[in-house]
Amino acid sequence: MEISPFYEKKIDCLHCKKSFPTLKVRSKFVKVEDTGTDFQPMYAEGNVQAMYYNVFVCEHCGFSFTEDFTKYFAPGVAEEIQKQITNNWVHHDFKGERTVFQAIQAYKLALLCANIKKEKFVAKAGLALRLAWLYRSLKNDGQEMRFMQIARDQYMESFSTEDYASTQMSGVRIMYMIAELSRRLGDYENSTRFFSRVIENQRVGGEAKLVEMAKEQWQLIRQERETITQD
Repeated sequence: MEISPFYEKKIDCLHCKKSFPTLKVRSKFVKVEDTGTDFQPMYAEGNVQAMYYNVFVCEHCGFSFTEDFTKYFAPGVAEEIQKQITNNWVHHDFKGERTVFQAIQAYKLALLCANIKKEKFVAKAGLALRLAWLYRSLKNDGQEMRFMQIARDQYMESFSTEDYASTQMSGVRIMYMIAELSRRLGDYENSTRFFSRVIENQRVGGEAKLVEMAKEQWQLIRQERETITQD
């Protein structure tokens, strides 16, 4: 009997508390061959796109979230979700295998919910970044840039408020993300500023790979800028 890459997991909705099934991917079926300079995972040919399944969409109320969401709801938030999401929710489930378009829909719902719920900037940046990657896979440059801009701006907010402190993201990684997304957006001023801050960090030690990546991207900016001035 062939084992499926997927297994079903019951999730309790953070908002309405009802449980619903969602698909999860068995880790042995996830083969990342490479990662982009903004950490986009490049899955091996014919491999399961694990990223499609990070968002849980409650089939009962429409509230959509990831494991990065907090359980805390500030006063008035539940009512706002009810008004903006649940009251407009047409029952449909995301519990089967997802296409790239369903994944986009799930991430957009999660980003909307994260905004209403006032999740951390770092969490919202992660959702927007993944939307940029999904649109990149469809070669939709306009939408990719749109969500990359949102991700970069949310990382800037996260950096200035340090709301990443209790997450897996470090300050150096946030600076790197701001720099690399700024480079991709053509904002060379911000990019140069933040790459140099990452490189300065090598004196402190740690995160050596990020420092190396920052140096490579710094060189790339110089080349890109020279090309622009020659044109």
